[in-house]
Amino acid sequence: MTVENFRTLEAERYTSADFARREWENVWARNWLLLTHAASIPEQGDFVVEQVGLESIIVVRQEDGAIRCFYNICQHRGNQLVTSSEGSLDAFTCGYHGWRWALDGRCTFALDAETFPFDPCQKLRLAEIRSEVFGGFVWINMDANAIGLREFLGPIADLWDSYPGERYRRISGNSVRMPCNWKTAMDNFHESYHVYAAHPIGLNWMEEHYSKTRTTEYGNGHSLSINFGSIQGQRLPEGAPLGPQITMDLEEWDLDPNDFADRKGETRIALQQQKRKLAHAKGRDYYDRFSDDQLTDPHHVTIFPNSAITFNADGMLLLRATPDGDDPNRCILDTWFYSSAPGSFWAKMLTNGADDTGDTEAPRRLVNYEDADLGPVLQDDAWVLAAQQRGFRSRGYSGSVLAHQESRIAQYQAMIDHCMAGGSAVPLT
Repeated sequence: MTVENFRTLEAERYTSADFARREWENVWARNWLLLTHAASIPEQGDFVVEQVGLESIIVVRQEDGAIRCFYNICQHRGNQLVTSSEGSLDAFTCGYHGWRWALDGRCTFALDAETFPFDPCQKLRLAEIRSEVFGGFVWINMDANAIGLREFLGPIADLWDSYPGERYRRISGNSVRMPCNWKTAMDNFHESYHVYAAHPIGLNWMEEHYSKTRTTEYGNGHSLSINFGSIQGQRLPEGAPLGPQITMDLEEWDLDPNDFADRKGETRIALQQQKRKLAHAKGRDYYDRFSDDQLTDPHHVTIFPNSAITFNADGMLLLRATPDGDDPNRCILDTWFYSSAPGSFWAKMLTNGADDTGDTEAPRRLVNYEDADLGPVLQDDAWVLAAQQRGFRSRGYSGSVLAHQESRIAQYQAMIDHCMAGGSAVPLT
């Protein structure tokens, strides 16, 4: 699939229950999936339960500090083992017949074990899912024969290594039940073409024009997009004053916005230089790992199949879309922000001013689309996604027309096709 394919992206990709069933087996069950932040389960017995489509998955901290993942199913007769979304336990006990399972998946108690044809505690274990921890996050792959996570991520892993994952702490944990397919959301996160119309406020602090956007398409459906940040976009009206966002950015780094009233095009470089100068004094020693571009420019990576991460100098915005059950017209969209330093302009802007001064992770907050308050940027995305899904279900929709600046969508959807045809991810270097 390329942008030259006229009327590509047929409606069934986003609306068909049959397509969704085949997609589950060929895409979701065979690729690495980002699940949760490892820091959210710091102690032995701490667990979270992650819902991925129809699968419920237990992520639990072990006695030795490792993390293991299991299908949330009792091996006796298939009852769901854990009904709470998070907590801390020394073992998992099934509420149906009282069977008990150790944190490492061993069966440690089966009522009336002598009445079974074999001792359940000698032969049965919870069904474990292959997992790895990378970048501070827990990842799973339901395919035991898939390539390793680092091979799957390729150059994205190298970029991620430069950011201070060891310092990330979630300060905003909104998850939204969205009336759209999960790929409707992911397509949106593969292009910045929509910023001008859907996020005009973004022009006050980012250059979104395609001629100045640097994009890289990797294998396995992954991509990277870098926009100039901490600078006004060229589509703003000539003579537009510095907006409050750039003003906040400058003031955070002890620069006077008035000094740039007639030098608006110099804010980005000035902030890069100032951040280098003051980094250690402000506790940002990790800036030593960064290129100058990383000090100001959002580095937006999309990770196949369902995650999009925007790295900035002092945090990362994680956007993750997963099917909501088996309804192709619904998904759960996570909009989580992780901070590496308090007082960041980016954190304030993207989280509606969430508190970034504490030591604990913000809890996940699951809300319906109609009740969501996601801030000045993500709220715009939400209503667009809902409207687009309605459009996909119309007889008037006959496919999409993609611009070259939307080529990341074509590459992403080509990987969907590759998986649907039985293909697998390949090692990336």
